Order: sequence, then structure tokens, then C-alpha cells
Amino acid sequence: MLTSIIGYPRIGAARELKFWTEDYFKGNLGEASLLENAKRLRSAHWQTQRESGIDLIPSGDFSFYDGVLDAAFLLGAVPKRYRDLKLGSLETYFAMARGYQGEKGDVKALSMRKWFNTNYHYIVPEIDEDAPIRLCGGKPFDEFLEAKAQGVVTKPVLIGPFTFLKLAKITGAKNNPAKEIFAAYAEIFDRFQTLGASWLQLDEPILVTDLNEKEVLLFHSLYSSLLDRKGSLKILLQTYFGDIRDCYKEVTRLGFDGVGLDFVEGAQSLPLVKKYGFPDDKILFAGVVNGKNIWKNRFEDSMRIISELKKYAAHIGVGSSCSLLHVPYTIKAENGADWEKLSLFAFAQEKLKEVSDIKILAQDDGFTQNPLYTANLQSHGSRRGVTDESVRARVNGITEDSLTRTPGFDERAVVQKKALKLPLLPTTTIGSFPQTKEVKLNRSRLKKGEITPEQYQSNLKEMIAECVKLQTKIGLDILVHGEFERNDMVEYFGENLSGFFFTKQGWVQSYGTRCVKPPIIWSDVKRERPFTVDTICFAQSLTSKPVKGMLTGPITILNWSFPREDISARESAIQIALAIRDEALDLERAGIRVIQIDEAAIREKLPLRKSDWHDGYLSWAIPAFRLTHSGVHPTTQIHTHMCYSEFQDIIKDIDAMDADVISFEAARSSLEIVKSVKDSGFRTAVGPGVYDIHSPRVPPKEEIENAVRSMLKLIPAEKLWVNPDCGLKTRGTEETEASLKNLVAAAIAVRREVDGSA
Repeated sequence: MLTSIIGYPRIGAARELKFWTEDYFKGNLGEASLLENAKRLRSAHWQTQRESGIDLIPSGDFSFYDGVLDAAFLLGAVPKRYRDLKLGSLETYFAMARGYQGEKGDVKALSMRKWFNTNYHYIVPEIDEDAPIRLCGGKPFDEFLEAKAQGVVTKPVLIGPFTFLKLAKITGAKNNPAKEIFAAYAEIFDRFQTLGASWLQLDEPILVTDLNEKEVLLFHSLYSSLLDRKGSLKILLQTYFGDIRDCYKEVTRLGFDGVGLDFVEGAQSLPLVKKYGFPDDKILFAGVVNGKNIWKNRFEDSMRIISELKKYAAHIGVGSSCSLLHVPYTIKAENGADWEKLSLFAFAQEKLKEVSDIKILAQDDGFTQNPLYTANLQSHGSRRGVTDESVRARVNGITEDSLTRTPGFDERAVVQKKALKLPLLPTTTIGSFPQTKEVKLNRSRLKKGEITPEQYQSNLKEMIAECVKLQTKIGLDILVHGEFERNDMVEYFGENLSGFFFTKQGWVQSYGTRCVKPPIIWSDVKRERPFTVDTICFAQSLTSKPVKGMLTGPITILNWSFPREDISARESAIQIALAIRDEALDLERAGIRVIQIDEAAIREKLPLRKSDWHDGYLSWAIPAFRLTHSGVHPTTQIHTHMCYSEFQDIIKDIDAMDADVISFEAARSSLEIVKSVKDSGFRTAVGPGVYDIHSPRVPPKEEIENAVRSMLKLIPAEKLWVNPDCGLKTRGTEETEASLKNLVAAAIAVRREVDGSA
């Protein structure tokens, strides 16, 4: 029986990769040093997995930015505008991820999207007619040889060709590049055979989504030809984030040597195996250790699955349900934390041992008496969290009236226009301003006891005052306070609500060098006291312009936390929604006229199959959001924000959230969302982002003007807002000011064109 890990966190135990890469961006670390540091980090990760008893250790899962971007680079899918910059290889790679603005040119970054149902972002490959697909990179081969030189024969990992094809954006006159892509993968097979690889893992998560008959036939025909080239190389087809109900029979008929299935999120994985069996000439790699949540594996459940699979599959391997990229590195980094709670968690390094332990149990006919099993069983008898009867009573008391705001949208729009007196094409930001060294130092010194709470508040007020002054100078119409007291839009709220537990080093990669530290929902959630009101009201006292009260929505808090497993996601969401509702009502009572309740992650946990949308997730996610604002007066304008997901297919559901204004990410997606807004008859006012904040480049005024003009062809001027596509916390101060000045100038210029006003 083999153990196999799909992928491992790249960032290092202390986020080393993040800091090295950012130093490289700043010019403080040379390319050679960055590459050497990364080599040492990969070595440490391989050794950790080997010492934990993993048989098939992945290589090629390391990335400086994103694995899909790595695959695009490997296959030569580098659009002409990046090749024309004449940069070095690594510089071109980062230009595709972050954009480039310098002496050699000015180009935007490639589009960025959420990786299926996770908070990880991938770079969307772009294939144009000027870049024929062919094998032209060496990264996976170099890393395989690098590990081999250290005595570790790894299992190379690549994004599968079918998933790459389905995710890629094909531009220009390029015909279907499927044959080119699969021909390149055939060369990859040849190279790895020559280098002495035993296994090659191809990740095909697209197989867990809705596939039509034509797509299944294409998958089958392309892989049939490709697998003829595998020779002695064993191919593991790896799926995750669900089950492969649309193509299970086709997958198992093909010449794969192993197939990885997800038995955590794959509701139909076990029934499929039971119904159709599993070929004797293949290994079924059972993903039974949850790669997306941090609760310790329940061996009782995993062994129940393994025991069932043994009836239908001659050869079984054990692994994680998906890459361990989505969980923190190790609980060993949690020095001084609550070890009673931590004993119930397993991060990436601990999950390695879980996989190895399950292998031991699976080979033991008397596993129920094995100390590994009995100790695990006992640990799950420990108390998890606290039930709060007052919270349960509020949840049970919710009625349909609790979820409905009155009067309706059109009537509110008239009232708000009169109350707020905003110009046409009003300008605003999404909420956060740059988290400078001074901002971070102020929080750090308070935590260390180096300054008093009073000194902290005094420093915070100075920063807020400067932020309000800057926005006033720039000429924005609705201001924000900057969010300088907030380490993260979810973590900050978790810290101020009961029911959350926090790690010290539980960092997870979100995109590139951006890492987040998700809180853990430990018990029932409620708000004990107002916690944003004083800060927002201070900012409002400095200006006559409206200042937005900034709140994070319940679905985003839930989706960007590690959730409980003892109650439903719906119940957790409603508990959080009630807490946010209390805060929104207190902001309104304090005189705040505009409140933004961000739901950046609402699309993220949407089931990957459309048939599961409305009877499940959307049936409670949309009402949970409505619950947060249904009690405010019609004069209070409710905003929300969403980013980096495919929103077009749920645009009517988003409209049903009944916000007054919704801002979307749009700058990296060629304004595709704007077309959907037009086609759907969207009633909510919208602010499609006019520039990409995940890139350091400053958008020229003319570029923003053109974006706004394009939007006006599809959206009435009275319903269009002008704003960046996300918060500004990761950007530098100078580039932020320059970008916002261009944004306001562009809005004013187009406003004059529309109605002659400034």
C-alpha cells in the first residue's frame, strides 16, 4: 500500500518564500540568491515528507507565484505583449503575474481567478496565435533531478492537460489548441522516462465539475493517445474538490496506473466505486485526509471508507483529499498557544503522519485494537466548543420578514439620491488603504506592551486623519477610514466576536506572496459589544462627505475561516450574520449613512456542480447576507464587494442579495462581468473595478477613462460607480495616491462628457 501527497505548502514554516520574493521585487535580493533560497526550502519540504513516511513525495508543486502559471510558462503560453518586453525569464514570469511598468514597457497582468472552491487564486493562462504551444521550459525536470540528487525519488506533479485547456483563455484567431497541448505533454512523458521517474501525477480537478458528453469524449480521445506514450512511466490521474460522476467509467477504462479520488468532498466517490467497481490493474488512491480543514482526522470514518473500498479495489493507496497547500504548515510553530485546543488540529505536517498512520491501520486486520486507532478515537471524545443557548434561540427565531428589507430597491434609490447628494459616476475605494510599516508597527507595539492602549488609539487616529485628508485632497466622493486597525478583514472580525480561535503562525497562501491566517470557528458565534463604531465615527467627524462603515459579511467570514464540523455551514453563517446585523444597526444609529458589508468570498464555496446550487448553498448564503442589512432604514445605503470569481452564472442571485451598490473585480477580466450585468437586467447599482490593485503598476488616466466609457455602453450612468477592483492594503502609498488621482480625474472627465458637470 502506497501513501501519496497531492501537494505541499510552498511558503515555508515561517513564510520564508514570501519575504524572499518580496525582497526580490524590491531589489534587495538578487535572482541567484532567490533561486538558491528556494532550493533549500524545497529540500526541507522533501525531507519532512520522507521522514513522515510518505511514499510518493511530490516535486514540481513548488511555485514562486502559481502552479497554473508555471504550466503556462512550461508550455510556452507567453502572450506576445510579455515577450516583447525582452525581460529575463523570471522577470517575464512575474510580469505575467503582476504586470510590468518600466522602461521596457507597460503591460497589465494576466487575469486571476479563484482555484475552484478555495481562497487560492490562480493565474488564467492565455493562449494566442503568436505563441504556439510547445515544451520550452525545464522547471519540473530540474526539480525532479534536484530531489534525486538529495536521495529523494519524487513523483513529479503537473496541472493536467485537460484542466489546463479548460481553464485557458484562447485569444485571437487561435484554433482549438488541444492537440498542441497534449503533444507537449507527450514530450513531458518522454523526458521523465529518460530521467528515471517512476510516477507522474497529472492534476485534473476540472473532472469534478459539470461535463457534457462532448467534453467527456474529448477527454477520453486525447488521453487515449497520450497514454500510448507513457512507456514505463506510471501515470497517476489525480482529482480533488469533488467526485467524477460524469466521467468515472471513462477514467477507469483508460490506461492510467493510478487514479486519485476525493472521499472528503466527493459525495459520490464511494457510491461510484461500489456501483461500477475499480479495475484490478490500477491503484485507487483514496483521499481520506481533509486537505482543506484543520481538524484532526477521525480514523473511524477514514477506516470505514478504506474497509469499504477493499471490497471493490484490489490495490488501494492512501492520501490527502487535495493539496495541503490550503492548510497551515505545522502546529509546532504555535509556541505558547492553547495546546488543549491545538491537540484537536492537524496542519500540513501533522496530516503527513495521519496519512502514514491510516496506511498502518489499513494493513492491520485488527486495527480497532491498534493504539493509533484507540488514541485517535479517544481524542475525538474531547469537548469541541461551547453551545450558547441565546445564539441558538435567535437563529431559531428568524422569519422571512427578518430577511426582507423594505421598501424595495427602486424606492430606496430615490430616497438615497436625495439624502447623499452624490454626483453622477460617484467615486470611492473598496475600503482598506496601504498597510505601511508604521501601521503594522503600531499594532505590533500594542501587542508587545510597548505602548499603552491610549497611545495606540492616538496613533491610530493620526493615521485615520491623514487618510481622510488624502482622500479629500484627491477628491473621492465617499471616503473610508483606511482600516489601519485591522490585520485582516476576517481575522479582525473573528477577534471581536466570541466563538473564534486564533493561531500564531497558521498562514496559508492566497496568491503570490499574499498569505492569510484564517481564524478557526471554535464554538457558537455572537457579538458581545460594538467594535467598529467608534473608529468609523471618528473618521466621519473629520469630513462632511460620507464615510463608509466597513464590515465583513457572514459568508466571507465563514468561507475564509476554518469551519466547525459539528454543525452545518448554514447554521454557522446565520450565527455570524446576526452578529454583523447588530454591528450594522449600531453604525446606523451612530449616524453612518453608507455601510459596506463585503462578501468577497460568496462565490467561492458555490458547489462545483450547478445541480447542487439552489437547493443547498445559495438557499442559505443569500438569505444570510440579507439578514445583515434587512433592518436598516431606506436612507442608509448598503454596499457590498466581490472579487476574483466567475460571477456571471449567479448574477441574478447576487442581485437578490438586495444591496444598493455592488462593486466587482473587473480589471483583470476584460470587463466580462459588465456584459452579464447588462444581459441579466441587473437592478443593483454597480462599481466594476477600473484598475487592478494586485499589480504595482499605476493605471494611466486615459486607461481608466476608456474603461468607464466601455462600461457606460452597457450600464446606465446613474447606476455606475467608479472604484478600484479591491482593497488597497497590499499596495504602496505613492502608487496608491497616483492611481486614485488618475481614477478621480478620469471619472470627472467622463462625467463632463455625460452631463457637462464636474
